[in-house]
Order: sequence, then C-alpha cells, then structure tokens
Amino acid sequence: MKEKWNHWLPLIFVALFALSRIPGILPANFSAAYAFAFCAGVYFAGAAAWWLPLATMLASDVALNVFYYHTTPFGLYLLLNYAIYAVLIGLGRWFGQRSPFWKLLLGGLAGAVFFYLVTNTLAWLQDPAYAKTIAGWIQALTLGHPEIHPTTWELFRNTLLSGGLFTTLFAGAAKLTAPAESPAEKTAGMREPENGSESEPEEVEA
Repeated sequence: MKEKWNHWLPLIFVALFALSRIPGILPANFSAAYAFAFCAGVYFAGAAAWWLPLATMLASDVALNVFYYHTTPFGLYLLLNYAIYAVLIGLGRWFGQRSPFWKLLLGGLAGAVFFYLVTNTLAWLQDPAYAKTIAGWIQALTLGHPEIHPTTWELFRNTLLSGGLFTTLFAGAAKLTAPAESPAEKTAGMREPENGSESEPEEVEA
C-alpha cells in the first residue's frame, strides 16, 4: 500500500498544480506553486523532489508564454522564481515526512512569505518608480504602484491564503493515506530501561 501511494502521490501533486495554472481559474497570485515546491521536498523521493516540480513549472511556464501570452517561451525573469522554488524544495526536505501536520502547514506558509518578500524586494531594487529608501521598500511590499491594482498587499494575501490552502490539501492527503506505524516503528529510538532500575531499594542496616 505504501509503495502504491508513493507512486501516485507525485502524479496527483503535478495534476493539481497544472490545473491551478489554467488562466482565469484562480485569482491573481493565488497559486499552488509555493505549496507544490515545499511538499515536493517533503514527500518526493530522491532526485525527483528537485527535477519533477521544477520541470513541471518550466513546462507550464513555456506553454503559458507561447499559447496564452504569445511571447517568448522563456524569460530570464523566471530564473529568480525557480531559484526561490528550489529554496522551498530544500525547506521541505529539511522538514521531512515525519514532521507533524501543523509544522508542515507553517512551513508552507513560510515558503509563501519568503516568495513574497524576495520578489517584491527585487522589484523595489529594480523599478525606478520606487524610492530606494525604507519608505519605498514598504510601498513595494504594501501598496505597490498607485495606478496598478490589485495592490501588493492584496496579492500577498492571496499568496498566503493559497500557500496555506494547498499545503493543507497536499500534506493532509499524504498524512491521511500514509500507512500506520508499526509498534516497532513507534518505539524506535526509545531507550531501554537500565538494568536494575526497577529493582527494590536495598535495605540499610541500622
């Protein structure tokens, strides 16, 4: 049963991520990408944890650019996104499958926050419309350009909500379908009582 689930899990994650990328299905910045990268690091085995999510994202980006946006198949700006996704995969591998659900949820949320901070800080550094001051950085993180809607803060809200939602779906499904631990696995690593630790105390002669 465990081997069967490990076989289908990557395919389910990939299918959900691909469906979430269809234009118009989800609000702006409401994406499964952050949770997909994080949970791939948690649950995918070996090198597949790296190449499968990144290859899926690359294929979907190329398809969107060619058939929907009608632009060049690949832009250098995407390299930053992939670098961030690689960090999220590494974060997921650091957490590991044995982490409790609440820790995995916090990890997925942390990944969404990390993506938001890095991408908007880079926009602040590169965009001449932002003053290169603390106030300009805060503007990039909250309001963004006054003439552009939705605001950066609203996009961050969608980023955070989607990170939490899809991490809940991915990690929750994995936890619910994982095989129960055997008694040997539950006691693995527990120390045996030392010899004589349960013996009666010696009597002391008066």
